[in-house]
Amino acid sequence: MLSHPEGGCYKEIYRSPMLLPQRVLTPEHNGDRNAMTSIYFMLEQGEKSALHRIASDELWHHYDGDTLEVYEITARGVLTTHLLGKDNGAAPFVLIQAGSWFGSRVAAGGTYTLCGCTVAPGFDFADFEMADAATLAGMYPQHEALISEMC
Repeated sequence: MLSHPEGGCYKEIYRSPMLLPQRVLTPEHNGDRNAMTSIYFMLEQGEKSALHRIASDELWHHYDGDTLEVYEITARGVLTTHLLGKDNGAAPFVLIQAGSWFGSRVAAGGTYTLCGCTVAPGFDFADFEMADAATLAGMYPQHEALISEMC
């Protein structure tokens, strides 16, 4: 697995050979994209996936380990804490909407989470944006404490 710029580590496991031309995608997609991509993603306790956003929808799948808290801030400023896992009301999959700011960390008391992330249209680092804490807190001051923790 490779270190991910947002935190944790990942390994790409699938990249669709089907290419979607930029003209059928949103303006936020900076070029042609594979129809779908998928990775394994792992976080250990004490690590975080820092707040970031991408131009596509992302579906998270729980594979092993403990519950993962996935924080999503929509463009309207609505904060949702998704619980990805098998226990205590967590769901085995979570959808993050394209353009939302999101990040994650292993829930308190857990040691690690192994999950998968499927992105459609496919992931490309050209569509990846890390959050700036001051800018994001200025946009969503009601979430300043979480933004500070997750940037």
